[in-house]
Amino acid sequence: MRIAVLGMGHMGRAVAGRLLAQGYDVAVWNRTPGRAAEVTGAGAAEASSPAEAARGAEAVLMSLADDRAVLDVMEGLTGLDADPDGPIVVDMSTVSPETSRRLRDMVPGRRFLAAPIIGAPQTVFASMASSLVGGDRRLLDRLEPVWSRVFSVHWYCGEDPGSATAFKLLNNFLLMSGVAALAEVVAAAEAAALDMKLLREVLYQWPTIPPAILNRVDDVIAGEHKGWFPTRLGAKDVRLLNELAESNGLSLPIARVVERRYEQAGERGWTEADIAAVVEVVRAERRQEPGVPTAAPGRA
Repeated sequence: MRIAVLGMGHMGRAVAGRLLAQGYDVAVWNRTPGRAAEVTGAGAAEASSPAEAARGAEAVLMSLADDRAVLDVMEGLTGLDADPDGPIVVDMSTVSPETSRRLRDMVPGRRFLAAPIIGAPQTVFASMASSLVGGDRRLLDRLEPVWSRVFSVHWYCGEDPGSATAFKLLNNFLLMSGVAALAEVVAAAEAAALDMKLLREVLYQWPTIPPAILNRVDDVIAGEHKGWFPTRLGAKDVRLLNELAESNGLSLPIARVVERRYEQAGERGWTEADIAAVVEVVRAERRQEPGVPTAAPGRA
């Protein structure tokens, strides 16, 4: 089976790598050349356009940054076969539910699934991540052999592809709010001159911190922020949740604060840094006292 993967960010490379490890014929494309070296070195073929990557593929997987990116790439998938047995387009990106529905309507024969990923790139490559899937159940059945070899579990969210992306936004809000709360815990401990080595030790033992947050304890404390999830995408994901809630007559005050925190991290120069960089917003707001730094080492 030939599978195309469009988008060579951290997650796209992980998906392509996992598919290659499972013996699939993989074609890849990225808007910016040069980011596919890791997977082309493992056997993937690099295409010069989305349409070229999709040619001859049974499934076209997209893993892109935002709504505009997936819509632009979808428009570039010219010549997709309108036959019911033609390639299935799968969007794994975190976008708005409305964008997922628009993508479905853009694909010939509505051969589209929204299938955002729950997990980190390393868990995808290890087949430990999960997937939320929305769209025609028959399409998922066609891809079942692939999904069962790439993901540890997947949940079918119904015929509406927007349901899968809505679930993904809920998941990401829990992650963003949890990391923001962890950032305030660390900053409060620093301000109180607590033993940070002891704080790290107890954080790893306390039952109140889920694994996805626990993974960023060291990063938040050390201030290096070299993880894989940029703050600009964290802010985008919470914004999409707020927009979804407001479209249904609901206000989420905590989510609004969390969204703003990640926006502020970007405004302070941490746009491409990992979401753990939200701690720098809290550190910068601390009352200035002699000898008290307001940013991580090496950052202005």
